[in-house]
Amino acid sequence: MILVSIIILIYTIALMLILLYALAQLNLLFNYLGSKKTKKIAPLLDFSKVDSIPLVTIQLPVYNEMYVMERLLDNISKIDYPKDKLEIQVLDDSTDETVASTSNHIAILKQSGLNIQHITRTNRQGFKAGALKEGLSVANGEFIAIFDSDFLPKPDWLNRTIPYFKDRAIGVVQTRWSHINRNYSLLTKIQAFALDAHFTLEQVGRNSKGHFINFNGTAGVWRKSCIIDAGNWEGDTLTEDLDLSYRAQLKNWKFKYLEDVETPAELPIIISAARSQQFRWNKGGAENFRKMMWRILKNENLSTKTKAHGLLHLLNSTMFLNILIVAVLSIPMLYIKNEYAHLKPYFYVMSFFVVSTIIFFGCYWVMYKKIYGGGFKNFINYIGMFFVFFSIAMGFSLHNSIAVLEGHLGKKSDFIRTPKFNIKTFKDNMKRNKYIKRTVSVHVIFEGLLMLYFAFGMYSAFVVGDTGGDFGLFPFHLMLFLGFGYVFFKSLTSKV
Repeated sequence: MILVSIIILIYTIALMLILLYALAQLNLLFNYLGSKKTKKIAPLLDFSKVDSIPLVTIQLPVYNEMYVMERLLDNISKIDYPKDKLEIQVLDDSTDETVASTSNHIAILKQSGLNIQHITRTNRQGFKAGALKEGLSVANGEFIAIFDSDFLPKPDWLNRTIPYFKDRAIGVVQTRWSHINRNYSLLTKIQAFALDAHFTLEQVGRNSKGHFINFNGTAGVWRKSCIIDAGNWEGDTLTEDLDLSYRAQLKNWKFKYLEDVETPAELPIIISAARSQQFRWNKGGAENFRKMMWRILKNENLSTKTKAHGLLHLLNSTMFLNILIVAVLSIPMLYIKNEYAHLKPYFYVMSFFVVSTIIFFGCYWVMYKKIYGGGFKNFINYIGMFFVFFSIAMGFSLHNSIAVLEGHLGKKSDFIRTPKFNIKTFKDNMKRNKYIKRTVSVHVIFEGLLMLYFAFGMYSAFVVGDTGGDFGLFPFHLMLFLGFGYVFFKSLTSKV
């Protein structure tokens, strides 16, 4: 009975934490909807006056980007901004033959009058954060725009972002990501689904009420003095962007989020690339929770609500751990429910926690409707996408939970870049891509075992109790079976 009590306690705590996160998302939804009713007019720099146009430095941190480097440089060269007010830094940490080809391409662009520099380092100390910091030390711009190698800002990008810095309190202007290969595969569709929620509901929901948001590592602009004032880039976490964002906002710098300004980018197209990106993001979130928790709690200038949203934001990735706990314990709970009749009142109360799923369903529908439109047909499509997304997200829960635990426990690891492909359709050949990871993580074995475990959970629905089974958790176990099955088989078959 002691073991049963422990299982029930852990299961209940995990469910309560998931509900707390869901309620926070619901509050962000209300904030988001409210922001659409009241349009605030922001003061803007007057670019009709030449003297009002500030000097901008564009930083392009790159590392072994053979397949997208030429596309990146050509795209950046088309930015519509006075050439005497623009400098471009290619912060190249590459260790392969792209160093030479990049240098040659930059030489060609220089002939057109573009102020572009090729900055290389002899080591990758601090990884991306280290490269950005070194570039910043010689940057002349008052503002620093940053783009990862797979991002393709439109020519008018600076003209739509820099004017907002007329407000001297603004330290960062962040734009919304869009996806050039959203419909490439099921994997890219679910990644886009998740990112769209972050870049609509979460970023707007927090920013509209003055809560902390984050610079997303790319597709945004920093005021140089803000970076310096916040303590400059630091490489002690895997999400240096989140780290600097919180340090800046703790020093009272404001962030401006522009939902209407899109910056197209490429989503990872193979699961090994998605896994490495997810691992870095989730571990980095946990690392930043350790680093920032007490700074947030002790800050007397922050409201209780802003502190709560800030901590929950940093704990986003920890929700995967709670989901995994609930998933694994749900099968023992199924047997406990049908073995101990006196616990039935507890399970009636526990059924209330289905409201978490209902909240997520409603929040994601608002996001989906904004992008694809409403109507019955789109709603039916959304139901299918929501089911698939939640199944596969839960399939990643073991992988992401390991990342979260490493982050909370302080285990350090290298910054593993996400390989880029410059591929838009299945017709494109990626088999020769030299950056594809061709080894299978040991985690995949356990994901396969969990797939079988939740198959047993579905079987259990038919045999527990003495009244013909209990199918209350069957849909949940089906989603877990499909999610872990997808991640397991995709990881085995996507190595080429």
